[in-house]
Amino acid sequence: MNDTLTLTHNHNLLNEIQTQGIRLAGTADLTIREGGAGPTDHKAVTIFDTTIMVPVFSHSAKSSPFEVSIPSKMGIASLTKNGEKVTTIRFIEEPRFYKETSSDGIPFWKIARLHSKDVLATTVLQNCIRYKEKETSCQFCAIGESLKYDTTIAYKKPHQLAEVAKRAVELDGVSQFVMTTGTPASADRGAKILFESVAAVREVVDIPIQVQCEPPDDFQWFDLLKKAGASAIGMHLEAVSDRTRNKIMPGKAEVSLSYYFEAFKSAVAVFGRGNVSTYILAGLGDTQDEILEMSQQLIAIGVYPFVVPFVPIRNTPLENHKGPNKEFMHDILDPLAQALVKAKMTSDTLESGCAACGACSTLSTFEKKYVA
Repeated sequence: MNDTLTLTHNHNLLNEIQTQGIRLAGTADLTIREGGAGPTDHKAVTIFDTTIMVPVFSHSAKSSPFEVSIPSKMGIASLTKNGEKVTTIRFIEEPRFYKETSSDGIPFWKIARLHSKDVLATTVLQNCIRYKEKETSCQFCAIGESLKYDTTIAYKKPHQLAEVAKRAVELDGVSQFVMTTGTPASADRGAKILFESVAAVREVVDIPIQVQCEPPDDFQWFDLLKKAGASAIGMHLEAVSDRTRNKIMPGKAEVSLSYYFEAFKSAVAVFGRGNVSTYILAGLGDTQDEILEMSQQLIAIGVYPFVVPFVPIRNTPLENHKGPNKEFMHDILDPLAQALVKAKMTSDTLESGCAACGACSTLSTFEKKYVA
């Protein structure tokens, strides 16, 4: 099999695994987080030298044709499909910083988590003004579940984040930090909390940081966040059509698409092309054409559209919603990757953030097909 055919086979298989999930043969550790915000119910695995986050506790994973054996002490396991071996994979091991605590006694793993193989991530404020109200909440969101499961704390103080980041870099070679937040009842929409967090971390360790929040009321926050030490920002649409936004995320939909685009353009002027990104969850109700059309508009103004397959999370209104299949994702990611390569705005050109990490989507593997 030549290099082009191998690459095509690999990214197609990775796309299939990520949309269908894998069944685990009796492994459990702190790197698999059950319930909560972020890539919950997932496991980071390395396949074909690519690390992706794969659903392991979702409904689709329970009936997935993919299964992994109990891993060796080195984290090596066999991946099978319908009982036939496909390849050998490696589980990402629990990081050493998880065993330490902050100066005020909080376990580090409750303050920030390892995503993929070398990305530190946290939800600074584990609450959102919209979460508890059906009329306003995002139906896919599980931000409150982390608190219910006691796997986090409600507010990560700046000094706690600084302590975790320093040790994560020293002990585990963490390469970047992603900070998101629930939306508080303030016009800055979390930018102030992120500003304080970034400043504290950058005082003790030199690490690229992406911040994530809704568009603030005052775009001067972009300059302040940049000066504090943030290298990138994510403002997440999740859904791209007003039809889907109003149905799935009625509260957040009150922030119009036109306002998002104003914020995007202002942020690109500060952080640069590609270092402004947005999460798009494929499978919520938007069509492939709608997602691709929106992605083209975003690329044109320098925003990286990070398209991710929607994975239903337990204890949310969408827990029984069927996620997208591999064909749906392929027909979005393939042309999107071509457009990003043409724009010279691929994941490997980004300084930090979810798109730079790339583990929650196989988009970056599709990019390699057209870069090679």
